Amino acid sequence: MGQSESVLILGGTGQAGTGAAALLRQWHPALPLTIAGRDIDRARRVADGLGAATAATIDLRRGDLGLPADRRYSAVVAALWDDRLHGLRFAQHRGLPYVSISSGLVDIAPEVVAGAQRANASPILVASHYCAGAVVLAALHSARRFDRIDAIRISAVLDELDTGGPAGTADLERWSTATSAGLVRRDGVFTWVTGPDAQADVRRTDGTDLPGRSIAILDVTSLALAADAPDVRFDFAVGESAGRRRGEPASFEVRIDLEGAGPGGAPIRRSRYLVHPAGQRPVTATGIALGVERLLGLRGEAVAPGIHTPETLLDPAYAVERMAETGACFIGAPGDS
Repeated sequence: MGQSESVLILGGTGQAGTGAAALLRQWHPALPLTIAGRDIDRARRVADGLGAATAATIDLRRGDLGLPADRRYSAVVAALWDDRLHGLRFAQHRGLPYVSISSGLVDIAPEVVAGAQRANASPILVASHYCAGAVVLAALHSARRFDRIDAIRISAVLDELDTGGPAGTADLERWSTATSAGLVRRDGVFTWVTGPDAQADVRRTDGTDLPGRSIAILDVTSLALAADAPDVRFDFAVGESAGRRRGEPASFEVRIDLEGAGPGGAPIRRSRYLVHPAGQRPVTATGIALGVERLLGLRGEAVAPGIHTPETLLDPAYAVERMAETGACFIGAPGDS
């Protein structure tokens, strides 16, 4: 795909969009980017800071997004909630790759149906996982030493000062309104849990607990099916992160607990934290940028049209390497072996 055509980042002035744009610029200096938002002055500031980038205003109520008809793009990234799916339709009508990060488990049905109805139009990356799939990839990277995975538990702390700006806060509110139940895989069966079954303590890296609960999130389905794990759960808590408890900026911390068997069938466990001292923004940005890079064929072969998820396209080891470049790292947790 010619690099004269620009990656259109809808919501490119928000935290996720600006972070992903900065990484794409770092990884691929010649890649043209279009920072699209409602405030043209803000979009221009972001674009000017990147170089080789342009600014545009968008109107998500319009099928053409309010963009000039003669502009050509290489991909469309929805770094915001595309409630009318105009961004997706815009991409499909032009045969462009599309990335979505805000639909969540409870909102992906329209995207999946749209992708099925026009299966040969565009590659669609459904990346409405936690941190745009970065946590799934980190967990699969941790699972590489296992011959069999019996159970996966993800425990995430989101600092209330690190929700991702107004768009991120709106996403959390929408998802909590759609369902208060959590989704787990239990003994091979995907099961909705409520009440006491959904409640769980989430342990921070400093050893203290926050009250949390199981949530309905795509990470459960992606991990369960990718690892063929019969028991999978994702618990989530919003509160003061360990970093902020130390008087530092809000930190990102996700605990990954794995149980299964190693070579020869010997039972093993692994418990590690994926952490970032600067919070969730750089981790989410990495997830988005990895997806764009892959869809454009800047790493790996061309991606076929259809519905894709992060673990079907991206190499976990490479993803962890890219996360580490931004300052993320793994640290041991009690029970690690």
